[in-house]
This record gives sequence, C-alpha cells and structure tokens, in this order.
Amino acid sequence: MKCVVTGSAGFIGSHLCEALLAAGHEVTGIDALVPYYSPKLKERNQAGALSHPRYRFCSADLRKDELGPLVAGAEVVFHLAAMPGLTRSWTDFESYWTCNALGTQRLLEALRQSAGGLRKLVYASTSSVYGLYGSGDESLPTKPVSPYGVTKLAAEHLCRAHAEAHGLPVVVLRYFSVYGPRQRPDMGYNRFIRAILCDEPVVVYGDGHQARGNTYVDDCVKATLAAVEAHPGEVYNVGGGESASVWDILRRLESLAGQKVRVHQEPARAGDQRQTFADTARLRRHFGWEPKVGLEEGLSRQWEWQRREVAGG
Repeated sequence: MKCVVTGSAGFIGSHLCEALLAAGHEVTGIDALVPYYSPKLKERNQAGALSHPRYRFCSADLRKDELGPLVAGAEVVFHLAAMPGLTRSWTDFESYWTCNALGTQRLLEALRQSAGGLRKLVYASTSSVYGLYGSGDESLPTKPVSPYGVTKLAAEHLCRAHAEAHGLPVVVLRYFSVYGPRQRPDMGYNRFIRAILCDEPVVVYGDGHQARGNTYVDDCVKATLAAVEAHPGEVYNVGGGESASVWDILRRLESLAGQKVRVHQEPARAGDQRQTFADTARLRRHFGWEPKVGLEEGLSRQWEWQRREVAGG
C-alpha cells in the first residue's frame, strides 16, 4: 500500500511511519519541521524511518508548497500535521489557523485533483474539539474552549465538506492525551519527567485536579491503522481507558524516581480542559481494537526513554 503521512517527523507521526514500514507499506513522509520545538528532535524522531528503503521524506509546508506531486498515487493519506498545543494558540493564532485550517484545505484540494486512487484519508483530530469537559462518546457536542480546538474542529468541517462535495473518503480520529517515547517537550508528562530528572520543581497549572484519559502512543498508532478499513464518514474517539489527575501522575512518577517531587503551582491556563475520557465503544465494536498498554507500564517506558535522553544530553 502506498501511504502518505503528514507530520511524519512528529511524536505520533514518526511512530506511525515506523509501524507502516514494518507492515510492508511504502511511505512518503511530509513535514515542514516548523520550529514549534527543536527541528533536531524531529530529525531524531524519524531517524529509524529515514534508514528504511521504502521511506521517502519530503520537507514541505502544506500552507504554501506544491502538494500534488507528493500525494499523486497515494492509496491512504494519514493527515497528522498540525500546530499543536493550547496555550500558544491564544498568542499566535495566525500560525494555528494557517497550519491547521489552511494547510488542511490545501491538502484536500491536492488530493481531490491528484490522488485519483485514494482509498482513505485519515484525519487526526483531538479531544480538544469537545471543550472543557470531553468525557463520553462521539455524540458529545463540539464546543472547543481554545483557539487550537477551534482550528482543529474547522479542519474536521473542511474534511466533511470535501467528502460531501467531492466524495473524498474521510475518516476522523479524535486523539485523547497521547503519551510515550518521543512525546513533545511541551506536553505535560514530558515536562514533569524532565523536571524530576533534572532535579527541578515540577510546574503544575491550576489546582492539579484536572484529569485526562491517557492513550499510549502504540495503542494510538494501532487505532490509526485500523481506521484504514473504516467506512468513509466515520468519527472515532481514540483513548486508552485510564483516567488520572495531575496529582495521580505525579505520585506514579515519584514511585519511578524513588523520591518526592517538588512542585511549583501556577494559575490555571486559559483553554485548558478540565476533564477528558474517551468512550471508545465504537472503535472496539467496529475493529475489535483494545488498548494494550496500561498507564503504569506506559509511564515507565516514557520515563526510561527520557532518562536516556537526559543522560545523552
């Protein structure tokens, strides 16, 4: 199968590329290496894929570069490229709008015009489209409370518009709090572990009782691969089945570190979700998908990965 992965050098995208290659597929990775965080980290993310003979990497920006030749002949496109993160979306809305909405629109147009053999477009959305409380199934109202969530929901609507008007075979996945090795350095668990390993205080925003349904990256990738067989038009929540507050996570990290964690609290951040937990019954029913990696094991894996990263400089 000929696959295209946008955001191929990112956290989830790089794991997805490796899984596709391991399954015998041909993969074209597209990434602009936008310096939201260090491009060197992104280059390290995809080091394994770059050494594979069936992997082709294209440094391209969905917002401005010619995309037709990159997607021509694609059978499945996994659209993971996006400007992530809640906090920065308040102060740099243009980047979020252009990356998440304009970039998606240009990709959809390129697929419509150049990818006649397209079997499926899998769009990676987010639990942030649900808003402050995102616990339930896919019928929950979408009412995002951050500009980031707004732009991701706008991209969902663009996908549906192209599906209705031009027959693009779109499937939408809403990821819930993905963690594990290669997690972005701005994400909570990465920040917590890095602070502990560097003997610095852990910064907690708000009261620490905000809770997340956690999804280990390997389980997320398997759900993403399963979506290739979904009926066009479907929407699926992707979540790992275990909820934990910030304090719960810190207690688990204290156990891994073998020491108490120093905490510095800051005011709650605008647009931060209070509680999320994915009802994944639809995903389980359609594909028999089940999350395999529990929170304790997943955190341990991320801890060991970050420990090696810190030790290696």
